Amino acid sequence: MDASILLALRDPAGVPFYPVVFQALYVLTWALHAAFVLLALGSMGLSLYGTMKQKTDSHWKILTPHLIQTGKISVSILIVLGVAPLLFTQVIYDPNWYVANTLSGMWVFIFIYTLIVGYSMYYWYYYANKSSQGGGKLIGLISFGILVFCGILMHNFAVTSIMPNDWMDMYAPNGVVDTSGWTFNIDILRLIFMVSLSIPVVGIFLQNYARFLSTRENFSQEFISHASSLGTKLSVVGLLLSAATFVLWMIAIGYLLHPLSLATVVGVVVLLFLSAKNTNSYITTGVLVIVALLISALRELIRYDIMGQLGYSIYDYPVNLEIPTLLMFLSTFLVMGGVGVAYLLTMAWKVGKTQGIFDGSKDIWVNKLGTYTISIMVAWMVIFFGWGMTFLFKNIL
Repeated sequence: MDASILLALRDPAGVPFYPVVFQALYVLTWALHAAFVLLALGSMGLSLYGTMKQKTDSHWKILTPHLIQTGKISVSILIVLGVAPLLFTQVIYDPNWYVANTLSGMWVFIFIYTLIVGYSMYYWYYYANKSSQGGGKLIGLISFGILVFCGILMHNFAVTSIMPNDWMDMYAPNGVVDTSGWTFNIDILRLIFMVSLSIPVVGIFLQNYARFLSTRENFSQEFISHASSLGTKLSVVGLLLSAATFVLWMIAIGYLLHPLSLATVVGVVVLLFLSAKNTNSYITTGVLVIVALLISALRELIRYDIMGQLGYSIYDYPVNLEIPTLLMFLSTFLVMGGVGVAYLLTMAWKVGKTQGIFDGSKDIWVNKLGTYTISIMVAWMVIFFGWGMTFLFKNIL
């Protein structure tokens, strides 16, 4: 395949802002999305082990419901955050996005409904385990399997999208057109590496969990030490496994000595050192964020290089500036999103750090952030629908 075919598939309207900005936003939002994917995978997988231990182990009786709750919240967040990187890749890599969705059309259809079933069953698992007696093991296992399958499908779409040289063979194998939409591709080393990251992610989460609860009087120091120790073991073992699979993946694709790959390795080594010492898990989490951004950037580099070898560059995409659209996006992402997330995080922090029942109505910062969040959301809705209706009727009348 050459660039002429890819350029023919490109949106003739161009992009509303400079492509490098969409590329940077893709790297950022994919890292955020992946963080909650891995936390959901790790916490749910560990909770399934906990359901077998909590009848006889008091520590797991406390920890297991918290892990299930963490997984439940993480799945909802990863679904929301997963929209952004798909939108950004659709803007600058629309030939890849639409071809992959066409070749794997049936899997896309299956993915949507499978995700609904898997997440619904997760709630079944959540309520079945509410008694902290290890209930819902089978339902939890099925839900876990379904959600992992959804992740594999997304992996298939991503891998298919970076195989432009093979698209024609997928569409018409042996010269016979196949419109079934059952194309399925897996890069096993890449998949194992990504999945293995769930182990250190849930391990570092447990370190933060233990540190956060250390000021609470209703949790024993023995339980906190158990959670912290478990988190350290998981993070160290998981990072060693992830590092090994990462090196194998980089060797297989010829990127081991690339500066970005080497920076990722250095980041993992630093992360391994910090998580093993476990002196301040919040700093460890900051380094984890940097490593996640490096991995996301490396994924984008691989795709950019593959497309560049075919003569396709996102930086050559025609730009038709739409400043109002950009302002609307930034105000939504930074202002409404930033204040809303700050409100939720502040509330969660205060609830966790308050002995007894926390009364948000008596807290100045919680009240202010709550008021700002509601006000900004109302203003955003008025502007969004008012703007939309104005242009709708302007174009119709």
